[in-house]
Amino acid sequence: MDETILIEILKGIGRFFLNPLLYVAIISAIYLGYRRVKRERRFFNRRILGGWSELKNMLVMGFVLSVIISVFSLVIGLTVSLELLTVVFVVSLLGLIIYTYHLLSPAIVMAIAFCMIVIMQWQNWTYSIGPLELTGTNAVSDLVMTVPILTGLLLMAEGILIRRYGGRFASPITETTKRGLNGIGYYSKQLWVLPVFTIIPGDGIQNFAPFWPQFTVGAEQFSLIVFPFIIGFQQMVRQKLPMNVYPQMGRSIVMIGQFVLIVGLTAYFSPVLGAAALALGAISRTIIGIYYSRSEDRNSYAVMRSDRGVMIAGILPNSPAEKMGLLAGEVIKRVNGQDVYTEEDLYEALQINAAHCRLEVLDHAGELRLAQHVVHRDDNYKIGLLVVN
Repeated sequence: MDETILIEILKGIGRFFLNPLLYVAIISAIYLGYRRVKRERRFFNRRILGGWSELKNMLVMGFVLSVIISVFSLVIGLTVSLELLTVVFVVSLLGLIIYTYHLLSPAIVMAIAFCMIVIMQWQNWTYSIGPLELTGTNAVSDLVMTVPILTGLLLMAEGILIRRYGGRFASPITETTKRGLNGIGYYSKQLWVLPVFTIIPGDGIQNFAPFWPQFTVGAEQFSLIVFPFIIGFQQMVRQKLPMNVYPQMGRSIVMIGQFVLIVGLTAYFSPVLGAAALALGAISRTIIGIYYSRSEDRNSYAVMRSDRGVMIAGILPNSPAEKMGLLAGEVIKRVNGQDVYTEEDLYEALQINAAHCRLEVLDHAGELRLAQHVVHRDDNYKIGLLVVN
């Protein structure tokens, strides 16, 4: 039996690549990279990261979290219905197509899916999509604990991903205030795919796809599916730097996920708690998104043109500026002994010593520090700095 299950797991992994949602997500990530590169070249005449960065981030960054969620789900025997995964597929596909990644938070997707299953049960709806038949299922007994637990795990994964990578892939955008000054906003729009092992009870998959891996425990039949759960994120920040906003936002989402998971486990004793946890999770996640969006005033920027020197808007990877530890939001006062106030001043000062640069920089605390580095022939002529004009 153990050998049979292992074989079915390997088959399930292979057939993960048959899910069209995965390929729609791949196309969406490529399009995200294209839009970001085009935007960065419009504002700064160069890209910060390669156009494939979003795709690599989507496929790689969530892998460890996927393994953890899969192991947890398999160990506790978490089962989901084919109807639930079908609705999750449709909602996720819709969010990708309309390019609105606010919908792709696990709290929102799973809450919508659960509500649709409840409506199907209430109305006793039955749908046939080719050989696949979807029927109203007993949501209270079958899913009221499963969905909150899975939602809590996915929400925690979302929070961890936002905390770690939200700021890293935030792209600077030049905006104009009402006073005519240039300010920098940072826009982060990302996708992550979490391939999670899910157990589907019954023979619904067998009727739809006879080749699909199945195994039997006692008198019960089960199917293994590696389902690509899509997590989307988009957020603009202006008043604070991304390194200060996204980690805080991620921690809040992790806490919501922990709450939903813990309360979801108690649904074993009282099913109504599972539904309440799911609803509170979706409402809380929506409130967090609204709070961070409403707090961003277009006339208040953490990074904008300064009369103290040249304000740094961004840093190119693997550049002398990155190696010197320069950060967005810091102000360059002097370069090679020359005061600088504009991008042209910066470039001219760098030419004083083409092999070595010495900078005096005001950090985020307003303290002056010295940064210097050897400049090589193949380095960017502005040492990898994107500045506010």
